[in-house]
Amino acid sequence: MSRLGKKPITIPEKTTVTIAEGTVAVTGPLGKLEMNFKPVVEIAVENNTVVLKPVNEELETLALWGTYSSIIDNLVTGVNKNYEKRLIIEGVGYKAEVKGDSVSMNLGFSHPVIVKIPADIKVVMEKDNMIITGIDKANVGQFAANIRAYKKPEPYKGKGIRYSDEVVRRKEGKKTT
Repeated sequence: MSRLGKKPITIPEKTTVTIAEGTVAVTGPLGKLEMNFKPVVEIAVENNTVVLKPVNEELETLALWGTYSSIIDNLVTGVNKNYEKRLIIEGVGYKAEVKGDSVSMNLGFSHPVIVKIPADIKVVMEKDNMIITGIDKANVGQFAANIRAYKKPEPYKGKGIRYSDEVVRRKEGKKTT
């Protein structure tokens, strides 16, 4: 039994949740998000809350029960408050800047790395910090992971792109005798 699935999801003021043919649409002050779900979990809106119930007791159904609950909670939270990921760019000569609808990064390669910013995501640069915000938690996290993948932090000098709350375990270099 899913602990997350048992809890009803409260719907805040100025937010509406509509369910039609396996599609859950959440509208709030910051925008609208939609997600399609398999019919293995019954989703209903009751008394300003979203309630999920499994259709049967199969293992896949019970696993999706908690997952769907978490996804719907993220949709409701996202239309009311932006999700945010902070990346830190560390290293001599490593820099990034936002140019229109793309991010241009110099990461020690012979060429700049240019990444197009998706339409529903906003990127702001503050010195060596990149702040990625948006209403869809999955898109914000995936875009941040794609940016970080270009130059992961290395353990000897700590150079690379890392999350602000990520700790890079430093290693000792070669010893000279």
